[in-house]
Amino acid sequence: MKIRGDKSGQVWVETVIYTLIALTIIGLFLSFAKPKVEEIQDKAIVEQSVGMLEDINSVILSIVEGGAGNQRVLELGIKKGALIIESNKDQISFEMDGKYTYTEPGINGAQGPYITVGNVIATTKKIGKINTVTLISNYSNIYNITYQNEDKTKVVSKSPAPHRISILNRGEIGGINQIDLSLI
Repeated sequence: MKIRGDKSGQVWVETVIYTLIALTIIGLFLSFAKPKVEEIQDKAIVEQSVGMLEDINSVILSIVEGGAGNQRVLELGIKKGALIIESNKDQISFEMDGKYTYTEPGINGAQGPYITVGNVIATTKKIGKINTVTLISNYSNIYNITYQNEDKTKVVSKSPAPHRISILNRGEIGGINQIDLSLI
């Protein structure tokens, strides 16, 4: 005579074992897939940031053509990284840490070789498994870039809401247009 309780217990044990095997397989898949997904997301952000710097450049060109006093407001979405306005160097740059290698990285944490993508200069620095991608729009000897009418550095960090940046042509001084940026 057989007891039905034994088969019922065996079914539960098999169910638990199969569930554990399935969860292990899913965990292994995610451990390999997650870094690749993060790299793809970082690539998209870097490419959008190149477009953002080119948009800023086209707005600057537009207000210079419009003459002194011409002003535009630009909305910039920064999801990762930071936009850096370096007035003392007359440049605007974007810097982001991530898994994506945009250009050939330098050795031992040094900047890699610079490449030009449109009007943007790009370089990558690798420290461990993290890459720091730097995108630069350099305006030295073309425009005098200021932040709130001063030569200072301003870091615009990531934000869930877009930043509003005002770009104003203050006119020529010494043959160089004065371009003033400020957050609104």
